[in-house]
Amino acid sequence: MIRYLVGQAHRPRGVVGWANGWMFAHRPSNRKRNIWAVSLLDVQPADRVLEVGFGPGIAIAECAARAIRGHVFGVDHSQTMVRRAARRNAAAIRAGRVHLAHATVERLPSFGDPLDAILAVNSVGFWPDPVERLRELRRLLRPGGRIALVSQPRCPPAARNSAARNSATRNRAARDTTARDTTARDTTARAAQELQDLLTRAGFTGLRVETLDLDPPVACVLAADPAGRPS
Repeated sequence: MIRYLVGQAHRPRGVVGWANGWMFAHRPSNRKRNIWAVSLLDVQPADRVLEVGFGPGIAIAECAARAIRGHVFGVDHSQTMVRRAARRNAAAIRAGRVHLAHATVERLPSFGDPLDAILAVNSVGFWPDPVERLRELRRLLRPGGRIALVSQPRCPPAARNSAARNSATRNRAARDTTARDTTARDTTARAAQELQDLLTRAGFTGLRVETLDLDPPVACVLAADPAGRPS
């Protein structure tokens, strides 16, 4: 059962996938996280933006609201998520500003001209050979283009409040919550360091880490394609 649920989080499908998509779209922390990530990416009105693994399309919609004269591309390997995101962004798709594709990160479609920015939220951990995937994404960026990788670890050590909810006494709950807060921050910090290492190995520069205090905490690692890189 656990393997099945993890697989559904990785590639939502069928009725359970639809339910996962609904949960992802309506969980307040997910909305805050994605809108925050797009704000850090600093999407400009004429930007060409790609999101890898767009899920229910919350960040796609936020990017489209900012790139009013640009284009927003998205790829997701779940057909269920493509359908849900397409409904959310139907007007922008009809206007020719949002373009969604059912595709995997290792088999990306063509996006035409170079991209200005790339976003990936909670998906890098599922990529095969993530360093090579990041190198391929870097080649899609214009010189000086931006990338943001977001991680919100939801494994048990990162969930801060579960111990408090299940504790038998208030004092025990307070002690457990304090310990869980520390563990959650440490888990997110390790995830951020792993993303930094991947980006560095893929040739990105100017790395910067931002955090958002949600439950569990979120890390966003931002980087750029070197402006003077060889073509």
